[in-house]
Amino acid sequence: MKKLLTALILFALPVLASAQIENPVKWSFASKKVNDKTYELHMTATIDAGWHLYAQEAGEGPVPTSFKFTKNPLVAASGKVKEDGKLHKAFDKNFDSELKYYENQVNFVQTVTIKGKAATKVKGSVEFMVCDDHQCLPPKEIEFAIAVGGK
Repeated sequence: MKKLLTALILFALPVLASAQIENPVKWSFASKKVNDKTYELHMTATIDAGWHLYAQEAGEGPVPTSFKFTKNPLVAASGKVKEDGKLHKAFDKNFDSELKYYENQVNFVQTVTIKGKAATKVKGSVEFMVCDDHQCLPPKEIEFAIAVGGK
């Protein structure tokens, strides 16, 4: 009986430990049709109160937010990923640098052009880092797939 109880506790520990992992950023991914061949990819981060997400060009120290797109012969990106949100700039004594970051929400927008009429998906990942006044969480990478094209 003791062995069974010990085994149950050992299996339950990872579940209990993972329940305590903080996840202060929720991501949503969508596409918006601009015209017949052009779409905007919207990668929106909703950030819990008290936390901040670093910009793509954050400054010296933290891991900036970055996007990687998987090559797709049916899709061509136009320009760089744009940031739409209230950008904050402040000196951070922990990193000894002026940093750029967002609070509450930021929408990252990438314009793409599709080739042909077939529906396809733009796949990729976003890497980001968040901090509050007391701590920074390790960088995290989230994969995404956004549908574009078709009818």
